[in-house]
Amino acid sequence: MNSKRKRIIADFTYNPVTAKAHANIALIKYWGKRSVDLNLPAVGSISLTLDALQTTTTLQFDDHLENDILQLDHRIVAGEPLERVSTFLDLAAGTIKRPRAKISTSNNFPTGAGLASSASGFAALAIAANQGMNLQLTDKELSKLARQGSGSAARSIYGGFAEMRCGSSLNDDSDDFAQGLYNDSYWDLRLLIAVTSANKKEIGSTEGMVRTAKTSPFYRGWVESQNEDLDEMRRSISNKDFEKVGELTEHSCFKMHGLAMSARSPILYWNAATTKMIHTIWNLRKKGIAAYVTMDAGPQVKVLCLPGRAELVKQAMLSVEGVKQIIEAKPGPGATIVSDDQQTVKNN
Repeated sequence: MNSKRKRIIADFTYNPVTAKAHANIALIKYWGKRSVDLNLPAVGSISLTLDALQTTTTLQFDDHLENDILQLDHRIVAGEPLERVSTFLDLAAGTIKRPRAKISTSNNFPTGAGLASSASGFAALAIAANQGMNLQLTDKELSKLARQGSGSAARSIYGGFAEMRCGSSLNDDSDDFAQGLYNDSYWDLRLLIAVTSANKKEIGSTEGMVRTAKTSPFYRGWVESQNEDLDEMRRSISNKDFEKVGELTEHSCFKMHGLAMSARSPILYWNAATTKMIHTIWNLRKKGIAAYVTMDAGPQVKVLCLPGRAELVKQAMLSVEGVKQIIEAKPGPGATIVSDDQQTVKNN
């Protein structure tokens, strides 16, 4: 993770800083990177932040620590997850050598299983680092910082509907940031999440994106068709045209997964329950019940519907063999600080 940003930091907060952020679901999908080093997306995306999927992260700097410590879901972890978090904090610190830190983060949903835990995780860490390092970043700058931890995290800075902008340069991220479209009170929708596996996925999103971009014969078509999908989705959300939003959401989902399946070797994130769930929702639509499928890089199925249909759709989803639980989500708020003792130490 590299950045041209050279921010000078004046002080650090040594008492714990706790932040919360919520996962988001991309309605118009993000898949592919034009720069892996800078974590720059190959296409723009539009998402909905979800109230039911939450990450809580506490950051505490400590001069007595020899190394950073990462506690994830109440377990101390090392290796790649710790390295990724440490690199992110170094990036946020810019040119100033920072104190070592303990980072305690937990999710109220399965981690690394295709439910956007990295999005909420790095959004929460960006918010905590902003406060703990006294960076005073704007929302735009926060989204850029969060993006360098996880591409989808840029959107979790915002509540409700958000759009990730995509630049064109391979070495400049000035045009790559998310912005809020409508807040969480704009439109009362439901997203029902069928958890079909709590296991960590075998192929991570970055690995999947890189393989797809290198080997899929349809990758160029995916990139070239994205702006039209984004334009249509913006109009449909503005008009609160639920059926059009649903159709576009499902279309983008299957384009993304079809693209991954066309890679060499093919990438298939689904399991048997995933496929059964898709057909269950399609059968509901044949009966006149407006419900639409979407999935990220994992086997979990998300179903978009209106509040009045949520219970009926939920019961149909629960009937599918292999479903472990249903999580009901509404549009959620943006990332925020929930605790900060405000004790700072000047850095000379």
